[in-house]
Amino acid sequence: MGKYTRAELLEAFEDYKRRRDIASETGDWNVWADCFTDDAEYIEHAYGDIHGGPAIRKWICDVMAPFPTMTFPIDWLCVDEEKGAIVWGVQNAFPEPYQPDGTPYQFPNWSRLVYAGNKKWKSEEDIYNPARDSARVFKSWVKAGGRTRSGEKIKMQHR
Repeated sequence: MGKYTRAELLEAFEDYKRRRDIASETGDWNVWADCFTDDAEYIEHAYGDIHGGPAIRKWICDVMAPFPTMTFPIDWLCVDEEKGAIVWGVQNAFPEPYQPDGTPYQFPNWSRLVYAGNKKWKSEEDIYNPARDSARVFKSWVKAGGRTRSGEKIKMQHR
């Protein structure tokens, strides 16, 4: 048995998703950044490792600036009570315009959060293939008329 109950992990994850959805609706990613502890670590395979809540806040606001209203529909979810973690499959979905069939331009991602207690997370890791998936989908979205709100503020380390 882990330190936290399944119910507490799921309640904290609901808060995480609620904050993420508010950020997607408003374009202000500060509310989502509040989910992390001051000493949290964010492992991002395309952008590198980000250490500390303040650095995560700056990074997410900068990285989301070009498309602040991107959404993240969840495909599946697994609760690891032993490790105090949530692992899930999610789509990174661009805002309008959508594909001719009405679905968003999107690419898959797996994420893992490790819980710290009090609805705060001590780490997140995102796993996806930016060279194959995100670049291809982004180019298709732009070709369909998608426009970023700003230029790229942070360059991917792995392209």
